[in-house]
Amino acid sequence: MKLIRAVVCVALSGLCLPALAQGNAADAISSEVFGPRKRIDYAFGAFQRGYFLTALELALPRAEKGDAAAQTLIAEIYARGLGVVQSYERAAGWYQLASRNGDRLATFELGMFYQDGVGVPRNRQRAAELFQAAADAGYIPAKYNLALLHVEGVYVEPNLITAAALMKEAADAELPEALYDYGAMLLEGAGVVPDLAEGARYMKLAAEEGLVDAQIDYATLLYLGQGVEKNVAEAALWYGIAAESGNVVAQNRYAKLLAVGEGTTLDLEEAAMWRALSRRQGLTDPDLDRLLVSIPPEALARAEERARFWPSAPPSAVAEAPPAAVQGPMLPTPTDPANAPSQAVDPNPLPPVTTPSPTNPVAEEQTEVETQDP
Repeated sequence: MKLIRAVVCVALSGLCLPALAQGNAADAISSEVFGPRKRIDYAFGAFQRGYFLTALELALPRAEKGDAAAQTLIAEIYARGLGVVQSYERAAGWYQLASRNGDRLATFELGMFYQDGVGVPRNRQRAAELFQAAADAGYIPAKYNLALLHVEGVYVEPNLITAAALMKEAADAELPEALYDYGAMLLEGAGVVPDLAEGARYMKLAAEEGLVDAQIDYATLLYLGQGVEKNVAEAALWYGIAAESGNVVAQNRYAKLLAVGEGTTLDLEEAAMWRALSRRQGLTDPDLDRLLVSIPPEALARAEERARFWPSAPPSAVAEAPPAAVQGPMLPTPTDPANAPSQAVDPNPLPPVTTPSPTNPVAEEQTEVETQDP
């Protein structure tokens, strides 16, 4: 670092004063037009690029001077064991310092530590206080967790109305879990006036964010026509997406739709495969068994084999590569004796030579004529 600073000083000393003045004037104009420049955070830049030890080295001097952002960065490095030995205790200490200096992310993360008993003794009352402080500072995940605490009503006041208001703020900030929970509150009328259409809308948003529980519940709303227009085909699509994620409930329901061809093409083998997968997770369904009683034994065997290797294809289903297409006419096999010629054939035969015969004077005369000069 000392060498770098020396090089920078030498480079700057070589600049003439007018050049420095021009640079300052340009900076002043830039600030007037575009506003003041934000200070570059080299420690965070190194962290983003995966240079964690460099980030730690750059953040430490700032953290020792009370820089809350640098303290939080160091806590993240120790909490996740990035380039250093993972230490929840050290992380908790840095989160504590950053929280005292007003960093809302650090306050929330420290609350999570207290809630789970990681790096500090488990203390859910302290966790609730930290969530409240981070939520008051506008941190969305803290609002979501505080909403859950108000629903539980143990470490904060039990209040569904407050919980719904906090949940809506988190949902409107597009936090997937909040989208799902607030949609459920609207559907059930928990802390808010029941609104099936609005609840279904939030549920769909959560499903589109990849939340599997939301995908199943939204599929059910589509199947029943609650809050949305009934659409069995779209319901089957969402059940299929959730089934592919490994959810046992979705696998069972998707198998039923396949077994009767409702909203999708009837496919007993596919249904039997999803039934086998749901059974593997402990879900048995006599109704589904009755729907599949007519499946042919060979189709059932294929379905069971597919389930054993799912999500990969079973070895027996791996198709062999087709032979390369032959260009031109097919040639006979060289070892086939039937295709062998009866005698040797010269590909470039010489013209036949006529030998004079005493019994053929005409031929002799023609030969003599042909050999004469014109």
